Amino acid sequence: MYRISELAAQLSLSRSTLSYYERKGLITGKRQSNGYRFYGEKDLQRLRLLQQLQAGGLSLQECKDCLNGKLDRDILQRRMVQLNAEIEAKQRASRLLSALLGKGSLRSWHRVTDRVAPNAYLDWIKQQGFSERQALHLKWLSKDMNQHDQYMADFMAVFQGLDRWGPGSEEDTVKALARMPIVPTHVVDIGCGKGLATIILAGKTQAQVVAVDNEASALEALEQRLVEQGLQDRVRTECASMTNLPFQTGSFDLIWAEASAYVMGFEKALTTWKKLLKPKGCIVVNDLVWLTDTPSQTAVDFWHQEYPDIQSVSSREQQIRRAGYTVIDHFSLSQQAWTNYYEPLRSRLNELEPQMAESMALSDIDREIGIIDQYLGEFGYEMFILQVD
Repeated sequence: MYRISELAAQLSLSRSTLSYYERKGLITGKRQSNGYRFYGEKDLQRLRLLQQLQAGGLSLQECKDCLNGKLDRDILQRRMVQLNAEIEAKQRASRLLSALLGKGSLRSWHRVTDRVAPNAYLDWIKQQGFSERQALHLKWLSKDMNQHDQYMADFMAVFQGLDRWGPGSEEDTVKALARMPIVPTHVVDIGCGKGLATIILAGKTQAQVVAVDNEASALEALEQRLVEQGLQDRVRTECASMTNLPFQTGSFDLIWAEASAYVMGFEKALTTWKKLLKPKGCIVVNDLVWLTDTPSQTAVDFWHQEYPDIQSVSSREQQIRRAGYTVIDHFSLSQQAWTNYYEPLRSRLNELEPQMAESMALSDIDREIGIIDQYLGEFGYEMFILQVD
C-alpha cells in the first residue's frame, strides 16, 4: 500500500496531480482508520500505463477511455495526424534555427519574410550588420545572408563585363524623352548603372544631369564614357542609395529611372522621389508588369518569388494617380530592349558556366533567362511618362 506522497515519488508526479487524477476517477484511494488515504499496486500500475499512453500524445480523457477498454481508432488516427503536423513544424523550426546559426540555407525563409513584412525585413537585415547597399542586394539578389558574399561575388563576375544591367535600348529611351511635356534643365538619373541612358539624356538635351548609383564600379565606367564623348562637364556622378538621396527639395524638373524603382517598391519610389521635383516636374520610370490577364502559372510562380509586387498596367496607373501624378504616356519596351540585355547575359553565362557550375547566382540567372525565352509577352517592362499634378 502507498500513501499519496509515496505514490507520487514512485511516479515522479506531484501530489496535486494525483489528487486531480483521483477526482477524474483514474485511481481510487482507500481511507484508513488513521485518516490517511492509501493506494494499492493496481493504482500504481494503472498510472504507469496512463503515462505510457500519454507518451503517445493522447489527452487525459482519451487515455481514460483507453484504460477503460474503449480504444477508438479514429481518435488515434486523428491524434497521429496532429502529432505528425507538430513534428513537421518542430523540424521546420529546427532547420530555421540551424540556418540562422549559419548552418544552412535561409533562402526560403528570406523570400517569405520579405513578402509578408518587407520594410521590417529590410531594417532587420541592416541590424545584422549589412550596409544599405548590401541589404538591398540581399533582398533582391542573394536572398540568403549566409551565402550572400559568395553569391554577390559570382553575380558581379557575370555583370562586371556587361554594359546593360537591365532591359533597355537607345530607341526606347529616346522615344520616352520625345514624349516629355517639358524641356528639362536639371535631370537626375536614379539607378543609372553604367549610364547608357545618362549618355542619351546628356546628348539629347541641354540639361545638367546627375547620375546616381550605389555601385562605384558602374559609375567609374560611366565617367570613362563621359570623357570619351566629351560630356564630362554636363554630367556629375553621385554614389548614393536611392532610398537616401542627398538632394534638396525641388532640385530637378526630371527624374529618370529605368529598371530601378523596383528596388524601393514602385509606389514608394514615386512618393519618396516626388519631393525632389519642381512644380510640374516629370518622372520617367519603367517597371515589370503583367501584359495579360491570364499569365501562365509557371510565369506567375517565378515572378511572385522574384518580384512579388508585379502588377498589371492598370494597377500601376491607379498607384500613379494616388501618388499625385498624371500619366502623360506609356508604352511597353521593345523586343530589342530585351535582346540588348539578355543575349550578352546569355553569352556571359555560357562563358562562365564551366568553372562556376555550382554557383547559385548563375543558376538563378539561367532560370530567369528560361522564363524570358518562354513567357516574354505575358509580362514586360512598361515605360511611364508622368507629370506632377
